[in-house]
Amino acid sequence: MDSERLELRWGVEQRLEFIEFRLFWEGHVNRSDLMDQFGVSVNQASTDLNRYIGFAPDNMAYDKSARTYVRGSKFKPQFLEPDASRYLAQLRSVADGILDREDAWIANLPPYAAAPTPVRGVNPATLRSVVGAIRRSEAIEVKYQSLSSPEPRWRWIAPHAIAFDGFRWHTRAFCQTDDCFKDFLLSRMLEIRGSGESNKSANDDQDWLSEVTLEVGPHPELSETQAKVIALDYGMQGGKAKITVRRALLYYALRRLGLDTEPTARPPQDQQIILLNADAVFGAPKYLARSAIQ
Repeated sequence: MDSERLELRWGVEQRLEFIEFRLFWEGHVNRSDLMDQFGVSVNQASTDLNRYIGFAPDNMAYDKSARTYVRGSKFKPQFLEPDASRYLAQLRSVADGILDREDAWIANLPPYAAAPTPVRGVNPATLRSVVGAIRRSEAIEVKYQSLSSPEPRWRWIAPHAIAFDGFRWHTRAFCQTDDCFKDFLLSRMLEIRGSGESNKSANDDQDWLSEVTLEVGPHPELSETQAKVIALDYGMQGGKAKITVRRALLYYALRRLGLDTEPTARPPQDQQIILLNADAVFGAPKYLARSAIQ
């Protein structure tokens, strides 16, 4: 079977993955699903369903009364590993308007809502210039509004990566004005007026290249049953979970996890987790004193 799968064209394998996705999450699939999703003919849809049966005969059976293929009792994924995070990410993308409804593989979207996040005003032309500079390893001159100064200033920066802190989009760049690598919010770039050569490489940004592993565990003042629930929430094994983050993004990760303050600052039911390897992490205090963002 493995040799047969290697011979499948990308489009065919994608449709087989779609069949399996629908079987796992929806419990059924039919020809019209394939026709609507991929724009294939009736004959092609029938061929794809028969091909899937050939690979996994126990995974689905035809229900004559419902006139559709249903998930078999011995269903075992062959083309994709069911992933709850991918399903939820697709649900969020559709609900937030990032992904068009007709492009989603989810047939029946469950009711969904999320806590509102402020819209960040990133100018498309600004993003295009930053991404272009990254691709060409160039520096750009930007008019940037920093909160450390009352008025915006022109400065040359050499961006090498895009980063997201959970709320805002940044570029990681070498600042020629301050002679160091920093994070710059894309929304605070008011204007870009030039580009030029850069003598700095992403390989020079050691804080971006290096990683820190955070070891977190349930707050010790939680009850045993509460601690078990928190362990499930974070996928902990042996009472702890490991979260790896780039050192350049350490401040944001700690703040988002609520680990940037003392565990006693909030009630254990609110704090929920603590940092188990605080000595190792807080050995670099400059990352915790304040945000690196400008």
